[in-house]
Amino acid sequence: MGKDKTAKKKNLLRSGLSVNIIGAIVILLVLFGVISSAIGLVSFTNAFKREYSTTTYHMADTAATLVKGDHLSEYVDGAYAYEYQQTRAYLDAYCKKIRVSLIYVIQVDRSDYGRFVSVFNLVDNTVDDTEYTAWEPGYKRDTTNDEYRQKYKAIYEQSSEYETVYRIKTTDGQHPHITTMVPVKDSSDEVCAILCIQRPVRELYDARRPYLINIAISTVLLAVAVSVFAGFFIRKQFVLPVQQVSDEATRFARENTQGEPLGNISRFEVISNLAHSIDTLERDMCSYVDNLTAVTAEKERIGAELSLASTIQDNSVPNVFPAFPGRDDFDIYASMTPAREVGGDFYNFFLIDDDHLAIVIGDVSGKGIPAALFMMVTNILITDRTKMGGTPEQILDYVNENICAHNKADMFVTVWLGILQLSTGKLTAANAGHEYPVLRTGGGAYELVRDKHGFVVGGMETTRYKGYEMTLQPGSSLFLYTDGVPEASDKENRLFGVGRMLEVLNADPGASPEKVLSGMSAAIEEYAGGAEQFDDITMLCIEYKGSSEGKENA
Repeated sequence: MGKDKTAKKKNLLRSGLSVNIIGAIVILLVLFGVISSAIGLVSFTNAFKREYSTTTYHMADTAATLVKGDHLSEYVDGAYAYEYQQTRAYLDAYCKKIRVSLIYVIQVDRSDYGRFVSVFNLVDNTVDDTEYTAWEPGYKRDTTNDEYRQKYKAIYEQSSEYETVYRIKTTDGQHPHITTMVPVKDSSDEVCAILCIQRPVRELYDARRPYLINIAISTVLLAVAVSVFAGFFIRKQFVLPVQQVSDEATRFARENTQGEPLGNISRFEVISNLAHSIDTLERDMCSYVDNLTAVTAEKERIGAELSLASTIQDNSVPNVFPAFPGRDDFDIYASMTPAREVGGDFYNFFLIDDDHLAIVIGDVSGKGIPAALFMMVTNILITDRTKMGGTPEQILDYVNENICAHNKADMFVTVWLGILQLSTGKLTAANAGHEYPVLRTGGGAYELVRDKHGFVVGGMETTRYKGYEMTLQPGSSLFLYTDGVPEASDKENRLFGVGRMLEVLNADPGASPEKVLSGMSAAIEEYAGGAEQFDDITMLCIEYKGSSEGKENA
């Protein structure tokens, strides 16, 4: 029983797929028929209107030859009665002969073409079952609308040979019709009146009706024929193979075991390729599942090692604050935020002796584990050489020579190194391609110290660095940073910038080093607005207080 229900369910699914495909084809055919009918109808209507306009013009032009333009005004006043009646009889006979609803001649007020006077008005209501009443000679009336006014003007000014107005919809009891206007000229070839013929367009609707019926019948017959063809051919050659592929994909998703290969199940290359893809997918997925456990374990191992590397890097720099709780002559604070688990930025500070504090900040080229290893080597070299004594430029010369001698990876590092004499505030420093330091003197504002840059450490073995000096007054603060600060960006890749960095520093220039760094971090995070951090961000701030009382060894 269970197998029978499953088979019936599959048959229903296949039937449903067939119906959907055939139904979609029929709908497309019907839509195509409708669109084709609409396009053909529009083309037919436009062609009919052009033909109707041309033939009506010739009718009107012929009628205009029956009217003598020299005596029109006298006709209205009752003069030339015989001539008027004779012309009227000609026009009346012509109106019935060509089977039009109206032929009328009007003289238009040329001041604004807003009024006209009727001269002739012939009516044949039998043509289109209308109820027009003929105007008497001299009957005055306002122009129907601006469209007629513009056409009257074009006729009188002879800028147009004739004008035509279409009224396709029934309005005010008037059936659809075409009105064609031609000039009536006097013996001096001047336009003195306008002759109009109003002709029904019933023929248009009579001609369109069989056209639409033929299109509808053709569409229905074509839809039935395609449905029968699709029912036998598409179902066998397309629907059933696709359903077989679907059944196998469903089975694999449920059981997650490789089944019998589908092979070439259709004459259509696309469906056969799909079947081969399912076979390949099953084989590859089974192989993937077999290896997934090992890959996951390896990923966890790498994650653990990166976490350990991050811990080692954090412990390679001073990270306990306050760093020198026994000293009241300065306050120092630093932070390091790598873009990845580990980074290439670093900072360091340590007492060389009781009166000299070394301060270092650096930025290694690149990111990740290679940069972190290079950073630790550089930091160790700088620390060991600084404790041996010497000026900042001598220390950087030594470090550069040692790194260049073993730098097969062609990496480099920017370094700012300073040695502060705590008793006097004298600061000697050297800059190896690093960012400008920022100094706040006394109660002033933070400003860039545009010191002389040497070449990066590790770039060239023969590089020699130059030092410089400046004096920190009590109350002065020095802010050091890597390029991750000014080059932090928002989601539109706009940089934080040095100018904005100075604005943040000077928003609270008297803040402690810890508050300076926390305020800068908050400003960068707010500016980024959730954008990904692309570079390491490292900062260090020292406030020199100048007091020598209670100094103790850290």
